Amino acid sequence: GKDRIIFATKEDHETPSSAELVADDPDDPYEEQGLILPNGDINWNCPCLGGMASGPCGEQFKSAFSCFHYSTEEIKGSDCVDQFRAMQECMQKYPDLYPQEDENDEKSSKDLEAASMEASAAKEEEASS
Repeated sequence: GKDRIIFATKEDHETPSSAELVADDPDDPYEEQGLILPNGDINWNCPCLGGMASGPCGEQFKSAFSCFHYSTEEIKGSDCVDQFRAMQECMQKYPDLYPQEDENDEKSSKDLEAASMEASAAKEEEASS
């Protein structure tokens, strides 16, 4: 792997280090990069995309996301409706991979949030009495 364990003795630490620091290579494919690479391109391997760029709708996602990223319209992405529609249509074919939020999901998450708030309020009351 990329990690190594090195055991150092007390004597090893008594002499000054001769290690040379090397500047990061922005083109190193293993280097952690953000969503946008230094050259302005989209980093499709960014973990922040949650794997959306791969899988059965990866090409549709890349098309829609690229369109939005490079859009110069006044309302950014307004010229990308067709690409986003294609992506949405693809995702609807794979509901197990791309769960859709519907009104029931929103309701259950609000119920969970309310229950959580009630529980923390009850704990605060117990702690203060």
